[in-house]
Amino acid sequence: MAEHDALRRAARVVLLDRQDRILLLHGYEPDDPSDTWWFTPGGGLEGAEDWADAARRELAEETGITEIDLGPVLWRRICSFPFDGRRWDQDECYFLARTDQEPDWTGGGTELERRSLTGLRWWTCEELLATRETVYPTRLAELLQRLLDEGPPSSPVRLETERA
Repeated sequence: MAEHDALRRAARVVLLDRQDRILLLHGYEPDDPSDTWWFTPGGGLEGAEDWADAARRELAEETGITEIDLGPVLWRRICSFPFDGRRWDQDECYFLARTDQEPDWTGGGTELERRSLTGLRWWTCEELLATRETVYPTRLAELLQRLLDEGPPSSPVRLETERA
């Protein structure tokens, strides 16, 4: 994997509604629509943007949601995965956020997002714990359960590196 300072920096959002459901996007490999997974909204920092600004921007671009209470950073992780013909090495920062706003997903976003996203949905923790579908990060159900049971950690938890 690349050196830490060469990693793409990506802000992700653990977005919860009043019922403590988490909003996840459904994506797929552009060259193989049968290869699908669920994941939190978010993406790479642009220019001099900070982590929080990137989290807000990406959430708005991917879900249409702009009315959020952005909370603390919950988790940090390094990951590496193949997607759209290249390998992505990322340093990810997961923010907690809450909203009463419903998503307005119209398949917008970047050209790559239009070629690789099929939609989004709210998940309960129980649904995540029971699903056999691929979800990233891979321990999201367990992490969400801990968050709901114990509240946010006092400082960001470093998750294990994931490499696909």
